[in-house]
Amino acid sequence: MLTTRFTEALGIEHPVVQGGMMWVGRAELAAAVSEAGGLGIITALTQPTPADLVREVERARTMTDKPIGVNLTILPSINPPPYDEYRRAIIDSGVTIVETAGSNPEPHVEAFAPHGIRVIHKCTSVRHALKAERVGVTAVSIDGFECAGHPGEDDVPGLVLIPAAADALTIPFIASGGIADGRGLAAALALGADGVNMGSRFMCTVESPISQVVKERIVEASELDTNLIFRSLRNTARVAKNAVSDEVVEILAQGGEFADIRELVAGARGRKVFEEGELDAGIWTVGLVQGLIRDIPHAGEVVRRIVADAEEVLRARIAQFGVPVTA
Repeated sequence: MLTTRFTEALGIEHPVVQGGMMWVGRAELAAAVSEAGGLGIITALTQPTPADLVREVERARTMTDKPIGVNLTILPSINPPPYDEYRRAIIDSGVTIVETAGSNPEPHVEAFAPHGIRVIHKCTSVRHALKAERVGVTAVSIDGFECAGHPGEDDVPGLVLIPAAADALTIPFIASGGIADGRGLAAALALGADGVNMGSRFMCTVESPISQVVKERIVEASELDTNLIFRSLRNTARVAKNAVSDEVVEILAQGGEFADIRELVAGARGRKVFEEGELDAGIWTVGLVQGLIRDIPHAGEVVRRIVADAEEVLRARIAQFGVPVTA
């Protein structure tokens, strides 16, 4: 068992988190990850209303009695949702772990702390992680440039960002971006992280609610099959390479503004990809790590396999260099 500061702080068995993902983080997936000893996370804004979120958490609790978290991400949106109401729903649901992203976590900490809710804040830079530490989060998740979704604007990959965070932070942190197997977990631990956060890997599991067509596309794709969009708008996002994301890149490269791509990047179109398997219906997020994903297992198997493989990698490497292993 790989016990770390993160597993101890959150009360989980394995240092493996299924990060919040729009249209993906539903009860079945989160419960399967948590039941296997990791931390599964339900995505709040995937649920149509705050009341639906409470019901989704209740559904997850029928599948596992182990800790489950909820993700609340605040990002620029064409039609902003009622964030305060979702915060209240999280409190009412009895959840004790929240993953936040996309904005200053201080209001979240202030809202959740009186209810004993621990906050994991996702960051793309050390400076933002230090700010999160100062305002009282329990842990941070450091996203390297390899990650799906929003990698920030600094373009720092995990191989540099993880040890930089380890040098600067005193609270537990987990590494995100470019991790799909035991080698990635072992590397993250060696670089100073206390665990890993995986999105794309868990998208491609049996319990993931997205179309089988999308899962098969992830297995087929390589690390070269993503696009970075919104670069000129200073809101970079890594998404799957398809006809729509190619068009978005071209329009912005020619000087286009957000208004010129608004309809192309609408969330409803991306949802159609996940639900109906129309790969060119809209933009959808996936990380460079898809080049390392070669199967569609159960989510619990992913958790157990990554931990077992990481332990084996660490032992094998230590033995290779003649360092005695006593435990």
